[in-house]
Formats: sequence, structure tokens, C-alpha cells
Amino acid sequence: MKKILTAILIAAFTLGIGVYASDLVIESKTQSFNEQDNKIKFDGDVKVTIDDLKVVGDSADVNMNGKQELDTATFYDKPYAYEVKKNKKREVKANILKVSLITKVVRAEGDTQSIIFDGKTPIAVINAEVQEYDTKTGIMTATGAVTIHYKDLETFSNMAKVKSDKNGDMKNIELIGSARIREKGNESFADRFYYDAATDVLTAHGNTTSKSINDDGSTFTLKANYQEYTKAKNIFNASGNVRVWYQDYYAVGPKVTVYPSKTTGKPNDIYMNGRSSITQGVRTIYADRIKMTVDPKDFKAEGNTRTVIKNIGSGNSGNENEDSGMGLGL
Repeated sequence: MKKILTAILIAAFTLGIGVYASDLVIESKTQSFNEQDNKIKFDGDVKVTIDDLKVVGDSADVNMNGKQELDTATFYDKPYAYEVKKNKKREVKANILKVSLITKVVRAEGDTQSIIFDGKTPIAVINAEVQEYDTKTGIMTATGAVTIHYKDLETFSNMAKVKSDKNGDMKNIELIGSARIREKGNESFADRFYYDAATDVLTAHGNTTSKSINDDGSTFTLKANYQEYTKAKNIFNASGNVRVWYQDYYAVGPKVTVYPSKTTGKPNDIYMNGRSSITQGVRTIYADRIKMTVDPKDFKAEGNTRTVIKNIGSGNSGNENEDSGMGLGL
């Protein structure tokens, strides 16, 4: 009886009929069932279709669970998977692809690459050691030397999570662990980044650093515990142990807002909020509010201002603008 059931099972797959689910189809040139391993083996132009998901490869095997249900399909030799929703297409390439026929989760292992298309235009390219995509939730999780190219953004991180909606549109990107972002001469570092595609807002959490290179080659650097960048307005907000460097200026404070130049789009007007300080050479000025400008290079301090000039008469004209030991002149 068991051999008869096995023969029926193989015949059903040969005809491309999903035995356990009407939305599952497996096609190939040859198929065989190994009763000892409890696996169905497929060779030659293997194609698996699950709803909107299609997987193509030269060879694959499918495990059977204890209930004799199809469990996981494993594709070998650089297979290819893709999903199309309206005009959005997501494709995945890897050395090995594993597809859970029960949970509909696709796991790519080894030299993995995912590409998300809007029509025929690629809008995101994701490379990692491992990528796992849940077709039900629309969440893709990548681990191991993760790089993402999304529009003008280029990112690097230990882990990334990318979520799409039911139409295949990008909802958000989360970068976790030693994360870095580059965009048009700007570069940012943080423990974690979160990008919301709907609001076009990028937030950075933990040991954040942003650097912008101006047209004259000078660098504007901002460090803080937290940063928020509103791309539509090109405005930075930062809080928590804020430190700003520009040429011989060094400013410290609890909060800062940075506005761009209307001409260059680079950081130009820097507003330090709360009890802050700015150091230039041996002179440090403390105030409730400080405004720095990049072009023309200048600053203005307001509210309970206090000036401290260090080492008078010592001949030391070095810039003492280091992180250690600077107070706020209270």
C-alpha cells in the first residue's frame, strides 16, 4: 500500500498538481522519491510556484515532515527566485535557496543578492551572506556583510531589515550593527539606522556621526547620541552629547539643528540649543544659544554668555577642542 501511495504522489507532481495546496505547483524534467530519506528529488528545469512566488533552478529536493506533508524545498547550483506584485518585482539569487512550503519563507544562502524593481527600473539592490524573505509579512532580513543600494543611498551593516507592503512598495529599512550610510558626499555612522520611505526621514541611534564634505574640501562633522535627517527639507536634528566640528570651530551642547545652504545644499546654519559652548583656539564661549554659519564663517552666542581664554601668557595657541573634560561654564 505504501508503494502505491508513493507512486501516486510522484505521478501527481509530474503532472504539476499541488497535492496539499491548490496554489502549489512543482515542475521538472525528472522527479523521484527516496523513501529512506523521505525526500522528493527534482532535476532539470525545476520550477516551483507558490502564489506570487516562483523559484527556478537546475535541481532541488523537497523534505516531507512526519505528517507526510511537503516541508522545505532546497534548490542548488545558483537558483533564482522572484515575486511580482502589480508593477513591483523582487528577485533573489544565491548559491542555495530554501523555500518553506508551509510558512512561505524563502532563505537564500551564499553570495546572495536581492533586487527590487519598479517596473523595469531597479530601485534597491541588497547583497549579504544570508537573506530571508517572509512572503506573508513582506519582511526581508539580511545578515553578514550587508550592503544596500537604494536610490541615492549606499549602506553597510551587520544586519538589515527591509519591509515592503502588499503591493511590493518599500515601507522602511532598518540597519543594525556597525552601520554606515553614504549619499552624495555625505557619510553617517551609527549603531542603528531606521529609514521611513513614507516620511523620507532617516533616524540614527547610538554613537552617531555625520560628515559632510563642502565644495572647498572642508569637512563638517556632527556627533551625537541621536540624529534625525528629514530628506525633503535637508534638515538635521541631533540630541544627546552633541559635538560639532568645522575648521577651527568646536561646539558642544545638548541639542542642535542644522539647516542647509540654499545654494549648495550643504550644512550652513547650525543652531546649538540649551547651555552650549564654542571653542576657537584658546577662547571658549558659553551661552544658552549659539548660531554658527559655514558661509560666511561666523558664530553668534546669546543668553548668559561667558568667555574663557586659556593659558594667558603661556604662549600656547593650540586648539583645545577635544572631547575630554570640557564643561559648559555654568
